[in-house]
Amino acid sequence: MVALTTIVALAVVGTAVVWIGADQLEDAADRLAAYYGVPAIVQGAVLAGVGSSMPELVTAVLAPLLHGDFELGLAVIVGSAIFNVLIIPAVATLASTGPLAANQRVVYKEAQFYLIAIAVFLLTLSFAVIYEPTDEHALGGEITPLLALLPLGLYILYGFIQYQDTIEHVSRRSRTGIAPLREWVRFGGGFVLILLGVEALLRAAIGMGDLLGTPSFIWGLTIIAAATSLPDTFVAVRAARGDRSVTSIATVFGSNVFDLLVAVPAGVLVAGGAVVDFAATAPLMGVLVVATIVLFAELRTSFELSRLEALSLFACYGAFLAWILFDTFG
Repeated sequence: MVALTTIVALAVVGTAVVWIGADQLEDAADRLAAYYGVPAIVQGAVLAGVGSSMPELVTAVLAPLLHGDFELGLAVIVGSAIFNVLIIPAVATLASTGPLAANQRVVYKEAQFYLIAIAVFLLTLSFAVIYEPTDEHALGGEITPLLALLPLGLYILYGFIQYQDTIEHVSRRSRTGIAPLREWVRFGGGFVLILLGVEALLRAAIGMGDLLGTPSFIWGLTIIAAATSLPDTFVAVRAARGDRSVTSIATVFGSNVFDLLVAVPAGVLVAGGAVVDFAATAPLMGVLVVATIVLFAELRTSFELSRLEALSLFACYGAFLAWILFDTFG
């Protein structure tokens, strides 16, 4: 059994490496977006969202590939999505000089497409239980590679919509001092660092589960999910302080769309199929739906997030952690 000090060291080092790698990757993505003249909402929803979601994508792939534990990767994805929806907008609001401003496009387009992504993800899990039932769980089902193509197909549609926004945008490129080849190399280097950091975090989650006699996915759902979401938090705070609140909010929705529609299917395709316990996953998805509705309602009221609303998001996340704590330890 791995010692507690070793587990803590793995978690700390892994978080630091993920942070450094994601920071490098996202900075390169921002500069490439400026070089190619990408509009702000697309930059936040696609480039920044995908870039900051690399830790979750790597987690979803490495968990079944190296550790044979798809549910650990799934737990990190769902936990990260909940963290993104509740904590990141709250932190970005407190970091900005005033309320975090949104607009109709980010609320009606990005937020509502994200709700569609959740529905399709739940539909995929339901199809797995209905058409590919297993005996491992009372409500278990196997997500086959064919079923994984359903959310991937929706993300292709999402990419097409964003592409239409890009070509309709009046491009204002800022090529001064930007070497695209160098930025692509930095992007790749950040990705490698994320690989190493995520592997350390996965080993820490598995070790903590063994040490305390709890399922490893519990730690993936909370501690590891928060650690992998730090890059998303950094991107959103930096955008909010730079008076780019639309990019800040779009990053949250774009990151979660990528996590549900690409990261999880990628893990399924790597594993050649994955068994999921719908009875355990459905309540977590219910929490994610409620959290998304809360954020959507607060954004829609005045197309901005106030500090009081930010505190309410913190309270919602605290209630989620308390539920996990009581459910795990009785």
